[in-house]
Amino acid sequence: MVTSKLRGISLAVTLLTGTVALYMVLVAFGNITDFGTNQQFVRHVLAMDTTFKDDDLMWRAITSKGLQDAAYVAIIVWETVAALVLGYGTWLWARRDHQQARRVSTYGLLMVMLLFGAGFIAIGGEWFAMWQSEDWNGLDAAMRVFLLSGVVLIVTHLPFGQTDAT
Repeated sequence: MVTSKLRGISLAVTLLTGTVALYMVLVAFGNITDFGTNQQFVRHVLAMDTTFKDDDLMWRAITSKGLQDAAYVAIIVWETVAALVLGYGTWLWARRDHQQARRVSTYGLLMVMLLFGAGFIAIGGEWFAMWQSEDWNGLDAAMRVFLLSGVVLIVTHLPFGQTDAT
């Protein structure tokens, strides 16, 4: 019974980590192969050109296309590294190297949560007032990914038995 339960948790965390890894691979791949689509998204959010244009907030806008594109490239690099880390974590889970898998997966999941939580929800949503835009508002999507990653992080840290005290 205990062995079956441990296998079930191990399988669950492997598949959940793999799901977030796959999502991040697809996001990074899409942003690399269809660079212009989300480039426009980032440009509009940073320029704050579809917000209420409140004078008390507009000083925050970044209108330099060079800075906007640098931010977008940094996002893609972060997504790619997170995908690689989570892919490695998934592989470690599949090998049943639970301690190392937990550590690596935690790093990858925290990278995703930082990008979508701090980056898109806090900075994009609040600092650049993305919540005000009807056309360029990614808060719902960011929240979904942030919550999914948080749930997977919790499952990752479920106890697996006496040898997994990390």
